[in-house]
Amino acid sequence: MSQTAPMDYPEEIDGAVLKVAGVVVLGAIMSILDITVVNVALPTFQNVFGSHGQPVAYSTVAWTVTAYTLALATVIPLTGWAADRFGTKRLYMLAIVLFTLGSVLCALAQSIGMLIGFRVLQGLGGGMLMPLGMTIMTHAAGPKRMGRLMAILGVPMLLGPILGPIIGGYLIEHASWHWIFLINLPIGVIALIYAFFALENDKPTPSESFDFLGMLMMSPGLALFLYGVSSIPSDGLGSAKVLIPAAIGIVLIIAFIFHTFRPEHPLLDLRLFKNRLLSVSTVTMFLFVAAFFGGLLLVPTYFQQIRGESTLDAGLLVAPQGIGAMLTMPIAGALTDKFPVGRIVPFGLVLIIGGMFAMTQIDGSSSYWGYIIPVLFIMGLGMGATMMPIMTSALKTLKHHEVARGSTLINIIQQIGSSVGVAVMSTVLTNHLNSNKSVGIAQSLAEQQAAGKTPKLTQDQTAYIGSHFPSIASQLGDLATHPQNAAKVFAPLFKEAQSAGGHAFGNTFWVAALLCLLTIIPALLLPRKPLPETADEDAAPVMIH
Repeated sequence: MSQTAPMDYPEEIDGAVLKVAGVVVLGAIMSILDITVVNVALPTFQNVFGSHGQPVAYSTVAWTVTAYTLALATVIPLTGWAADRFGTKRLYMLAIVLFTLGSVLCALAQSIGMLIGFRVLQGLGGGMLMPLGMTIMTHAAGPKRMGRLMAILGVPMLLGPILGPIIGGYLIEHASWHWIFLINLPIGVIALIYAFFALENDKPTPSESFDFLGMLMMSPGLALFLYGVSSIPSDGLGSAKVLIPAAIGIVLIIAFIFHTFRPEHPLLDLRLFKNRLLSVSTVTMFLFVAAFFGGLLLVPTYFQQIRGESTLDAGLLVAPQGIGAMLTMPIAGALTDKFPVGRIVPFGLVLIIGGMFAMTQIDGSSSYWGYIIPVLFIMGLGMGATMMPIMTSALKTLKHHEVARGSTLINIIQQIGSSVGVAVMSTVLTNHLNSNKSVGIAQSLAEQQAAGKTPKLTQDQTAYIGSHFPSIASQLGDLATHPQNAAKVFAPLFKEAQSAGGHAFGNTFWVAALLCLLTIIPALLLPRKPLPETADEDAAPVMIH
């Protein structure tokens, strides 16, 4: 690694940097798309891997998502050290190989247990792709072009949650579930060949001592904490499945925090938080991703559960949000290279906050084109002007030897923030839906109808209908001989459930909106004046050769 004077980076984005950016974007697309594509396939996994007509429990197939996330959380802390030790190019190519191999093995899985195991292998590769990609781009761009380059990296981060349901829905409907994994094979091969030729051969720094004690605390601690948090929506905040792993995880993470200031080269260098800009940026980013990605989860779920849209149609309806982000992201990236980030991010947050508060007013019959889609487009405009400038500001002032560790730190905070946000929104939504019995009864009846079964009610459900829907109760006896009339008979119940469900989603958006509003506080602490040029020759990122 060169320790000479900083390189004189050109002002414009040149072909050499775009070539490197292409490698990173390919890797990011694979990693991020895979997360959302698999979410769509969970009901399919239940039936495919079931036996004797009995589908696999949803809690079991959900492990195909959880296992990937936990593998991500386990490997991310190791990425900074490994990049310093083995070099970013070698490690990036290894991550692509692991992810692609894991994808092919997932497609060949013969049981749900095999699929979960192969998802772990995928996660080990996928967890390294984003922090390594950020490191490679930071080294290639230099501080003056970081905003524009991070805007390029942000495209797959935004499009993943939007295109994932569309691609997953299409492949499952028109091909088979195997293709949601096999699609990664050609992309992975292209990315591997591309990386071999496009990335500079790097000479890693002399090996630093590995923080084994830190690894034994941080990686399992983070994995246990995220497992506990991700179990909240299904098991409730007070369940042992949530409290025990989350508590052990928190204890290990706290122990790691105290430990990390002792070794000269800790697994995660929390000393980086002495950099005020990094600290403010990461706090802003944590609150932002918790609010935005937690809220983002609600939108396709609303379209499917309340409005009855297919997975493919729900993905298409969310697309305007991605289009809005694609319009503002390049502009925000260019502005971040010219103006202090504190003058850009608040404007993006205002658009998102306005959109979130507008979404609190949705119900079971809100107009798509007259209300929801324009609001999603506005939120997308705000997203494009917010997320990547925050990440750019976090990395911009790091010295060369801090970039790999800083990228790792940022990715961990982003992963925790996103997981917490999704858990909070899912829990709030579940509580709101459960507060109205008509929603649960309607969902049960819809599942029975979809399975071709004669509608059956429990004693408790029958009593509820008798007291709230006497017109339905009077016709229940006829359904045994005329089950084809079920849709007509239960129409008032379904109408009430749709209205109550729509309001439940609207009420949940209040949490996302208030969390977004809270993000304004650290965002106002971001620098509003140009940062002074540093004379430290190690301050600017230097290309690895």
